Amino acid sequence: MAGPLAGVRVVEIAGIGPGPFCAMLLADMGAEVVRIDRIGGGDLLGQQHDVLARGRRSAAFDLKNPAATQAVLRLIGQADALVEGFRPGVMERLGLGPEPCLTENPRLVYGRMTGWGQSGPLADQAGHDINYIALSGALHAIGGQAPVVPLNLLGDFGGGGLLLGFGMVCALLEAQRSGQGQVVDAAMTDGSALLMAMIYSLKGNGSWSNQRQDNLLDGGYPFYGTYCCGDGKWLAIGPLEPQFHAQFLDLLGCDDAELRSPTDKSRWPLLRGRLADIFARRPRDAWCALFEGSDACVTPVLDLDEAPRHPHNLARSAFITQGGVTQPAPAPRFSRTAPQPGAPPPRPGEHTHAVLQDWGFSEADISSLAAAGAIQE
Repeated sequence: MAGPLAGVRVVEIAGIGPGPFCAMLLADMGAEVVRIDRIGGGDLLGQQHDVLARGRRSAAFDLKNPAATQAVLRLIGQADALVEGFRPGVMERLGLGPEPCLTENPRLVYGRMTGWGQSGPLADQAGHDINYIALSGALHAIGGQAPVVPLNLLGDFGGGGLLLGFGMVCALLEAQRSGQGQVVDAAMTDGSALLMAMIYSLKGNGSWSNQRQDNLLDGGYPFYGTYCCGDGKWLAIGPLEPQFHAQFLDLLGCDDAELRSPTDKSRWPLLRGRLADIFARRPRDAWCALFEGSDACVTPVLDLDEAPRHPHNLARSAFITQGGVTQPAPAPRFSRTAPQPGAPPPRPGEHTHAVLQDWGFSEADISSLAAAGAIQE
């Protein structure tokens, strides 16, 4: 594998959502990630091609079988890091909690992904992205009359898997100096709160209210939002700075004095209505042509079919196609250790024998595990 994490070995205990996303990020950057799937398991969302599982091999174990537990501990003993996303206590009940793993491998970075964290009054309760971002204040700030669900981007992926990946790389760097591993406790409530740092800063400085669509960046300000065009497609505009604002209105051919100086917050809904009337007069692509090449901060709102075909995304190869599925390419970019797209998502247990061989298990060891029902070859 190419990439800045080439040579790093990771064991991933298969799950859904943010844990696999974290493991995908590590694999995208060149880490060798072995995914531990359940015997007879499949994709929990019923997908035939799970993008989040790309770039690694799969070995299938029955983790309720003591022989499987010992075999996985042996793999963990050779790894640099582990990723798991169960509720607190599940890994401990499987015999694969931090204590036995760090005893087996004192340099191990043990990454734990949960919604509420490993401690706190809600730690043992079920939940999903929407619950975690509700508790952090993020969900309240998004929407209009009612809060609007921002897909599952803030909790699962931004405040979850991405934050866990960052924490694990930090711990891996520290382990190189100290020779000691540690547990990384990543909670989606914590992570989504962290993503709100600037908004909490504005609130603390008196520049943000708790009322939705009443603020600069939440759709309240008429020059930072989306508008429906004459063909039913949408534009996103964001000319916040004075020079961009002026250029936007010049290209729009608008001499409305209030739009030139939208200082009266109580008039924002009226001004938004005026802009909505203007944009409804032409189709989206006509507006894009008008603003093309300018600093007016205007872009089309592209759907999931359009985005991969946009000239900018094509020029940067921002999307790839693998197994017939269009998906985001690895990011960010590196000047010297450029990562390459990894292998397509594996079938559960597809590489059990090869992984065990590569990680030092003898044929006799593998046969014994198979006979005990501990693995699926």
